[in-house]
Amino acid sequence: MKVLIDTNIILDVALARNPFYPESLQVVSLVYEKRIEGYISASTISDVYYVLRKQIGRGLALDFLRRIRTICQIATVNDAAIVIAMKANFSDFEDAIQYGTAVVNQLDAIGTRNYLDFPVVTPRIITPSDLIQEITNLP
Repeated sequence: MKVLIDTNIILDVALARNPFYPESLQVVSLVYEKRIEGYISASTISDVYYVLRKQIGRGLALDFLRRIRTICQIATVNDAAIVIAMKANFSDFEDAIQYGTAVVNQLDAIGTRNYLDFPVVTPRIITPSDLIQEITNLP
């Protein structure tokens, strides 16, 4: 399964944000273990850097991004993804970009804690707990 990991999950791991950290870390671990193909959008990289730089400093922010980049593939955010985002009926434009990115990169799902912010059916929207349950229950 090819899953776009939403920015909130990456930040949960980077900042050990409770109560979300354990499930978010488990999602990233599923990617590390190659049980799912994990992608993060190019825009997630800049968003995560912006937040981390303010909280932990430039050096540690870049270290984290280097590590996460070795685990997750980077999904292209191109003109087509932006056009899809602009046409989508999302209240949050950042979520619309995630959606457009998943569509353009032909990903199977978007893993996010903010599933109600994604008013779409395809690609599939899945919470960390549902993703973990689905993957760990496979034969």
